[in-house]
Amino acid sequence: MLHRSVRTRWLLVLVAAAGMGAAGSYQFVWSSLRPALGMRLGASEAALGTVYTVYLVAQTLSQFPAGWFRDRYGPRLPVAVGAVLLAVGYLGTGVATATWQVTLWYAVGGVGAGTLYTIAVNTPVKWFTERRGLATGIVTMAYGGLSVLFIPFVRDGLATDFFGTVATLGLVTGAIAFAGALVLRDPSPSSDDGDESEGDESPDAVSDQTATADETYTWREAARTWQFWLLYAMLVVVNAVGLMLIGKAVAFADQFGMPAAVLTAAASVVALADSAGLLAIGGLSDRLGRERTAAATVTLSGVAVALAVWTGATQRALPFVVLLGAAAFFRSPVFSIVPSLVGEYYGQARSSENYAILYTAKVWGGIGGGVVASLLITRVGWSTAFLLGAVALSAVGLSLTRLRPVASDSSHG
Repeated sequence: MLHRSVRTRWLLVLVAAAGMGAAGSYQFVWSSLRPALGMRLGASEAALGTVYTVYLVAQTLSQFPAGWFRDRYGPRLPVAVGAVLLAVGYLGTGVATATWQVTLWYAVGGVGAGTLYTIAVNTPVKWFTERRGLATGIVTMAYGGLSVLFIPFVRDGLATDFFGTVATLGLVTGAIAFAGALVLRDPSPSSDDGDESEGDESPDAVSDQTATADETYTWREAARTWQFWLLYAMLVVVNAVGLMLIGKAVAFADQFGMPAAVLTAAASVVALADSAGLLAIGGLSDRLGRERTAAATVTLSGVAVALAVWTGATQRALPFVVLLGAAAFFRSPVFSIVPSLVGEYYGQARSSENYAILYTAKVWGGIGGGVVASLLITRVGWSTAFLLGAVALSAVGLSLTRLRPVASDSSHG
C-alpha cells in the first residue's frame, strides 16, 4: 500500500508538471513571438508591452477562482477548462489582424495558463510534506522547461507560416494539458493516500525554524500576517525583473548588436536556466531551509543581472548569455519555495486559494515588467533599466533574511 501510494503521488507530480509546461509556453515563447507580431501588425514596443501586461493580469487574476474551486471540488474541471482556453488563445492569436485582437486572445490564453498554473503548483502541496520542495520544484521547473522544446520550432516557423506555427503550438499545448484532467485528483481528508514516510529518509527542514501551521488560515487571516506582505513585496520585485528578463531577453541581446545565434541562445538559456533553478534549488530548500535559500538566491539573481549588463556592453557574448542564464537560475527557485512556505505557514487545506492571493503580486510585477519596463527602457535606456532591476532584486533578497514562520510569532486566532 505504501509503495503504491508513493508511486501515485509521483505520477501526479509528473502529470501536473506536463500541464504546467503547457501553460508556461505563453510566457516563455513570447520573447520569440513578439518580434513577429510587431512586424505582422506594425505594433510599437509600448503596444506589445501592453499585450504582455494584459496577459499577465489575466493569468494572475484567474488563479484565485480556480484555486477556490479546486480546494472545494477538486482539480479536474478547472484543468479541462484551462486546457481549452490555452488552445483557443493561440488559435485566436494566429488569426488576429490588429493589436487589440492579439491582446484579447492572448488574455484568453492567459486565463487558461493561470488556471493550469495554480492547479499544478499546488498539487505537490496537497500530496507531500517530506519532499515538498523537490516535488514542487519538478512541477515549477516544467513551466519554462517544456518551452525549451517549443522555442526553436516557433522561431523557425513564424517567418514562413505564422498561423500554422501558432495553431500547432495551441493544439499541442492544449492536448497536453487536457490529459491532466483525466488523471489529477486530490487526497480526501479521510484517505491515507497522502504523504507518508518513504523509508529511512530524514525529514525535511520545512523552514529554517522547522515550524508549521497546525491550523488552517483563510486567505483573509493569512493577509493579516507580516510574513504574507514581505513575501508579497518580494514576488512583486522578482516578477517585475524576471518578466522583463524573460519577455525582453531577445531584444536586450539585440540592442547590444549580438548575432542571431546569440539571440536564440539567450531565449533558450533563460528558459532552461529558469527551470533548472526550480528543480536544483527547490530540492535543496528541503535541506537548507526555505527562508535562507530564498534570501540567498534572490540576492544572487540581482548580482547576475548587473554583471550581464556589463558583459553585454563590452560585447562578450558567451559570458552575457551565461549570466542571463544565472539570473534566471537564481530568480526562479522562489516559485517552488513560496508555495511550500504557504502550506507550512498557513496550512494545506486552503493552500490553493492562499497561494493564489499571494500570487496576485504578479499583477504588479507584470505591470513593472511589461508597460513600466518598456517606458523605462525608452526613457533611460536598456542598460540603466536592467541595472535598476538588479538593485531591486538584491535589496529584496536581503530583506528575506528577516523572514520566519507565522507560528513563531503567535498562535492562530
